[in-house]
Order: sequence, then structure tokens, then C-alpha cells
Amino acid sequence: MISASKQSPLIRVKNLYKVFGPNDKKVVQQVKDGASKDEILAKTGHTVGLSDINLDIFPGEIFVIMGLSGSGKSTLIRHFNRLIDPTEGVIEIEGTDVMSLNEKELQDFRRHKMSMVFQRFGLMPHRTVLQNVGYGLQVQGVSKSEWQNKAKEWLETVGLSGYESSYPANLSGGQQQRVGLARALCTDAEILLMDEAFSALDPLIRSEMQDQLIELQEKLHKTIVFITHDLDEALRLGDRIAILRDGVLVQQGKPVDILLNPADDYVEAFVKDVNRARALTVETVMKPQVVRISAETIGEAVTQMRKAKDDFAYYIDQQGYQGVITQETLDGVKESEYDNAIDASMLEDVPAVSTDALLETVIPETLDSDHPLPVVDADGQVTGRLSRSTLAEVLSEHSNNEASENGVEVIKKAPSKVT
Repeated sequence: MISASKQSPLIRVKNLYKVFGPNDKKVVQQVKDGASKDEILAKTGHTVGLSDINLDIFPGEIFVIMGLSGSGKSTLIRHFNRLIDPTEGVIEIEGTDVMSLNEKELQDFRRHKMSMVFQRFGLMPHRTVLQNVGYGLQVQGVSKSEWQNKAKEWLETVGLSGYESSYPANLSGGQQQRVGLARALCTDAEILLMDEAFSALDPLIRSEMQDQLIELQEKLHKTIVFITHDLDEALRLGDRIAILRDGVLVQQGKPVDILLNPADDYVEAFVKDVNRARALTVETVMKPQVVRISAETIGEAVTQMRKAKDDFAYYIDQQGYQGVITQETLDGVKESEYDNAIDASMLEDVPAVSTDALLETVIPETLDSDHPLPVVDADGQVTGRLSRSTLAEVLSEHSNNEASENGVEVIKKAPSKVT
């Protein structure tokens, strides 16, 4: 995904308020004056759905909106396609104020710009799977042969080839949601709205659907707005996350920012039960790399090591990272051998880990090594280091049974030469 800072928002929400009730225009001023949701309900009988929401969603990202029941997350997503109109505020989609659209323009906008996947599937029971998937194209006036061919392609994409003539009642919950996903994708809409799309599924099927969405997104690069109350799901799927409480946006940012720097007690309560080892990648916690030695001779390596603060370094040649060379090893070489090339036998085999690896997957290697593991990017370049002390620092802030089982307690106790 292209950096958001280099793009214009595809969806922009500015100063958005939603109050439910007959005198919403008057009551919204009380919201602006600082009255709480409970106070307004008690005094006026009106319900505050959203209060001064401001956010930008960029092309090609999965933007997760989460919160507990009643937080306003479903209310917010329904503003994007004007299933709900705001009491006050601006909603722009690709620079167009959706509130300015007339009935015909809004109908076209919903048909071509956005698709929606619902929690309870929303399939039409009297239509076959193929007819459900192709329904959006049918109402657009696409020819029968064209919508059928596209519907078949999307059914194949979501793993449901052969189910074209089946009816929703004959499918499992996971299969029905795959049909719903295929239907949303079939119209080729740029924006996909997913309102608690996987929350009605069994945990295993839910995980499979998350995997499939990630896989599809790598190919399609849709702009996806995903609603959930599950932080694990949000951390797994989201490029960025916004957290709502009582209609107020309390924090938004990248998953790592939410996890490591919760804005308040409410957000902290969300993140306290998350197994950080399963949520954080190496890149999010690694430290700057230690000394790199790229010398061809032992003597050059000795000179470079003397300038280092540490007693070890990562040895790099034209093929990339090769292993760790230590001060102790170099001290054992006679000066008469300084012109010799560095031999593989002088190197310690310390495995490299990738920047995008989950911490959970690299804990064993980290424990087994006397030295911090080198972290390499997609091009094989060393960009940082991961040590036992770094893992202990990050993971011990959040103590849970799973983390302990994965070796956090061992990390705390293990002696090492780490920095």
C-alpha cells in the first residue's frame, strides 16, 4: 500500500454528529457544549450516535472501526453510503459531498461506488447462489451472460465453484458469508463496507475468512472499511484502527500504536488481553542494527571492531548477511594472519529474521542465541536487531498465560550478551 501521506483521502469525514430523535438539530448543540450521552438521553430522550467524528480513509487500505456495542461504529459506517444521514457534518467520497447527491445520483453511487457485507449475510433465500452473487450487476442492467460469467468467477475466487445452483439455506454459515463477500466484490465497487461481517461465524471459520480477506486484498487493493468489536480481528486485518466509545472517536492509528500506546483507560482495557507476541511484528519492536563488518581481510575486521561499542558484529559480504563475528574470535588471530580473508569458520551461526515475522514465531531462535538476531528486510538487507531483552521489555508489559507459555518468563531469566 502506498504511504497515506502521499495520497488524498478516498473517504473524508469532518465534524460529523448524529443525534437520534425529533429535535436532533437543537440537541446537537448540547453535545457540542459537552453534555454526555447519558445526560442527553435523560434530559431530552434523544440518543447521541456520533459526536464530532473526524477521520480520513485512504485508497487501498483496510480501515477498521471498532468499539463495544452502542459505541457508534455501525452508525458511522452507514453514513458513508447514506443509509443514515448525519445531523451535522461532512462526508466526502473521492472529493464528492455525498449529502449533495440527489435520489438518482445516490442510487448510482450505492450501486457503483460501494458494496456492503453484512453480519447476517443478507442473502435472498429465494435466489440461487449464482443469482445472489450477480444481483448487483443485474440491477445495474448488465446482460445475463455477463453477470453470470462474473458471478461464476467470483464464486471460484472465494472457493465456491459448484455451488452456483444451490440456495442459501443449503449452505453453512461460512459458505453463506463467502457468497456475501463474492456478491460485494462482483460489482467491482471501489469501496467495501464490512459491518461485523465475520462475527456470526464459528472461530475456526472466522479465522479462515480473515485469511481469505487478507489474501484477496493483496490482489485487489480495495478500500475496505471493516467494523468489529474484536481487537484481535482488528489487529490482524487493519492497516489502521479507529476506536469509538459512546459515539466519540477516542483513538486512531496503526495497530502497533494502539497496542503499545493506548490513549486512555478505555483503550487500555481493550488491549490488555491481547497476546502481544501474536500481534506485533519484529519490525515494530526491533532496535537499530549493531556494527556491520564488511571487511575482506581479518586485519580490516579488527580495525572495524575496535571502533565498535559492542564485542560482536554482523558480518556482511556481497551475498548479504553471513553470520556473527566476535571480538573474542578476532583477538585469537595472530597479526601475521591479518592479511588473510575472513573464513566461514570464524563466524557464529546466528539466524536472521524478517521484519514482518510475528514475535511469536521468532521467540525460540531469540532464546537460543547468545547474540541479538539480525533483522532483514524483503531485499535481504540488515535493518535492525532483536534481542531477548527487547522481547522481555515488550512482552512483560502485558503478562498473560499464553505469553508465559511462549517463553516470556524464560526470556526474563535467561542471561545473555544483549543490548
